[in-house]
Amino acid sequence: MTELQLLLTTVKRHLKARGLSYRDVAQALKLSEPSVKRLFSSGRITLERLIALAGLIDLTLAELSQEAAASAARLQQLELELEAELVADPQLLLVATCALNHWRMADIVNCYRIDAAACLRCLLQLDRMRLIDLLPGNRIRINVTRDFNWLPGGPIERYFTERGRADFLSSPFDGDDESVFFVHGMLTPEARAQFLIQLQRLRRNFAALHDESQHAVIGERRGTAMLLALREWEPPDFANLRRP
Repeated sequence: MTELQLLLTTVKRHLKARGLSYRDVAQALKLSEPSVKRLFSSGRITLERLIALAGLIDLTLAELSQEAAASAARLQQLELELEAELVADPQLLLVATCALNHWRMADIVNCYRIDAAACLRCLLQLDRMRLIDLLPGNRIRINVTRDFNWLPGGPIERYFTERGRADFLSSPFDGDDESVFFVHGMLTPEARAQFLIQLQRLRRNFAALHDESQHAVIGERRGTAMLLALREWEPPDFANLRRP
């Protein structure tokens, strides 16, 4: 759905809620009723008429745009076969990762050994998968929610578990901006549930900071990873000493 179609869909929702018909719209815009129907079905409308429509439902054009953007359906997860499609093509997975981290097409081509034609092919594929919307001028609009996540145990998660986790954990984590914590204690189920809520809140905070950082230039942003894990556990050597 284009941005203009999304705006008109939002207008129609407001018209229905207010009990306004195409006839009412025709009178407000000084058009015939058939012309109004064609306007909504074709999605072709001037800026002046769009402003008039917004005024008819007591919204400014800015408010209409904000509501339309908020109502756009965004992905929370991909389907299994689409995740498998990403994993099967390293170039596509690279471009997807960059796009979801707010990179421009020019940034991807400048930083990686991928030419513009191949990058564009990947972006078109991501648009078809609905991960992004590819806009005029090859601009990228992300089409996922802030709490978007890969499928638990799915192809993407397995890919990074098998190929990335060992490399990530091989670091001594002794840099000024690095840290690693390992703690162990004995918690009740209620305490574990409470701490899990706090971990989920931390993940949302990380996502919010990721969004805020998108406005900085590429050179000021660095790929940053955080591993959060919580489960009932004891060292295997301890477990082997447990009585049956």
